[in-house]
Order: sequence, then C-alpha cells, then structure tokens
Amino acid sequence: MGKRTVFYQKHLELGAKIVEFGGWDMPVQYTSIIAEHKSVRNSAGLFDVSHMGQVFVSGENSLDFLQKIVPQDISKLAVNKAVYCQLPDVNGGLIDDLIIYRLEDNDYLIIVNASNIQKDYSWFLVNKADFKVTIENKSDEYSMLALQGPDACKILEKAGLNTDEQPEFFNIVMKQIKHIPLFVSRTGYTGEDGFEFIVKNEYAMDLWNILFEAGGEYHLKPIGLGARDSLRLEAALMLYGNDLNEKTTPVEAGLKWSVSVNKAEDYNGKNIITEQIKNGCPKKLIGFIMTERAIPRHEYAIYYNNEPAGVVTSGGYSPTLDKNIGMGYVDTKYNISLDSEIQIMVRNKLYKAKVVKRPFVHKNYKNSNQT
Repeated sequence: MGKRTVFYQKHLELGAKIVEFGGWDMPVQYTSIIAEHKSVRNSAGLFDVSHMGQVFVSGENSLDFLQKIVPQDISKLAVNKAVYCQLPDVNGGLIDDLIIYRLEDNDYLIIVNASNIQKDYSWFLVNKADFKVTIENKSDEYSMLALQGPDACKILEKAGLNTDEQPEFFNIVMKQIKHIPLFVSRTGYTGEDGFEFIVKNEYAMDLWNILFEAGGEYHLKPIGLGARDSLRLEAALMLYGNDLNEKTTPVEAGLKWSVSVNKAEDYNGKNIITEQIKNGCPKKLIGFIMTERAIPRHEYAIYYNNEPAGVVTSGGYSPTLDKNIGMGYVDTKYNISLDSEIQIMVRNKLYKAKVVKRPFVHKNYKNSNQT
C-alpha cells in the first residue's frame, strides 16, 4: 500500500481505479481515459496532484543557494513569478525537474516530483554548505489540485476569484477562496490554460467541493493519471523517469532554451552543460507520429534505416489527433531530423514513424507567447 492523499476516499466514492504511482495510491481513471482527456481539452478537469512535493527555501542566502543548484538564473525571477528548472548533478545529469516560485524577496517555493521528494530534499541539504538558508520540506502539510482546461478561468471566477485577481501565466499569488487561504499559480501539465492550488491539508476537501460546485455548469470532471499522461504527451511535456533521468542532460533533452547561457555563477554540472551547448551532444530528443498501426511504448527500440538508433521514452495514443505518438532519444550521429522516417520495434516487428515538430498539439496557455 502506498501513501494516500487527503482525497483518497473521495476517489473511491467516485469509482476511480487506483494504481501505485511514485509511492502513492492514485486514481488512474474514473470513467475512460479518452473521455477524461477530451473533457480537459474541451471544457475542464480537476486533478489530484497532492503527491507532488513542496519545499520552501528562505533566508538571506536563499538566492545564492538556488543559483548553485540550478542552471537557470534565479536572480532574474521577480516576486510572484515562476520558472521551470532542472536539478542537475555534478555530471550534468538530471536528479529532477522543478518549478521554482519566488514568493517574497528571500522566500521561494520549489515543486518537486512525487517519487523524488526525499531524494531532492537530501540533495538540497548536501548543497546547503555554509549558505545562510532554511530548507523546509512541507510536502506532508500541503495538498495540491490542478484545474485545467479552457473553462478553468470561468470556474475559478465562479468559485470566488475574479478574473482580475487570477495570476497570469507562470505567476503565483496568495489568495483566499471563501474561508480557504491558498497559493494559486497559473501553471499545469496539460498544455491547456489552468491553475494549480497549493493548500493546507485541513482545507483541501473544502476546496475540492467548492471547485466542483462552481464547475457544475461547465461539466467539470475529476481526471486521473491516465489522461494526465496523454495530455502532457500531446503537449510534449516531459515526465521524469521516462524522458528525463540522471543519464540525461538538459541539452540532450532539448531544454537548452531553459538554460541561462550567460549565467555567471557556477552550478552543478555547468562545465558539461555549457560544453554541450557549444559543441553538441551524443543524443537528442525527438517527437514522432506513427505512420503504421502500432503503439510506441517506453523503452521500445528506435531504428533508422533498419539500424538501432535510440529508444522510446514516452508514447501512446493521442485522442486529439487520433494517432499514435511518441518521444525518444536518438544518437546524433544518424542526423535524424524533421520529416525523417524512423521505425519502432513493436513485438519484434518494425513499424514506420515520421519525425515531427513538438509539441504535437497547440498549447493554449493564456497571457503567454508560448505555442
């Protein structure tokens, strides 16, 4: 039996199928994954993401500490803003990927992946050194819900947070909905507009009920991990443990855009990461659509001209495109590029696929130039 969120009994009442994920017992689906997926794309869905971790960093050296552990330049992060980060080891491999929010001048909130909470927290402590910084793992004190979809803004307004009070994309605010104090961020993992709520456990179920009451006319549905995965795959958002791990650098993962190339401060793995930015790297991440009827899965082999060239990291059916899609790493020596034909080994047979630009579907973020 894994850990259980505050909402576990509610998931059972709603008929959810429960699976183990990252050490937690979580709902994989309530009805069908495809139906839940389409609910988020067409209207809105609510996800229990309380398995994610919350680590608070504060103190006069908090900025210096963060500059040491991530390749992004946190000095450019304004109050109430968020930044997507990687957490590299000394070899540039990724211990995790994170979102860092700046709450006040010297106060930050780090969201870490569920299976990595203790690993990340231990890494933070190892890197604390002589920094005057307080690092607090409060993951057991907080719950998280994600409201995602084109109607998310309207639902939140009906729940009590007017549009002009709602944060812009990749911003966070401290607000109160009814009697509930909480953090509201305009972030998510679906490629749709939406919000993530970070709330003390004692208020979590009240928030769930308020959101579903407000979302009734918009047909708000509870959404499981199955649709969360298909949604993030269509948006080409990476999953730690599949697309990212300690054997992969940010550059190899196609995340060079997120690395601050002019950052003066040293950070773990900087020499290797900057070398790869300048001179290239041995592998790269690609996206592809199957052109023959087969479903690519994690760890299936990728072939190019009938030679082994890489491995699938994420794959599955896209309900939006009605096609099978995937991502994976290939050896750069093969010069595989957009429109290249590759093959995926599925049950000892090769099936054709075409390399395409990521993301697979348009991202519908609000207040953002991202596509």
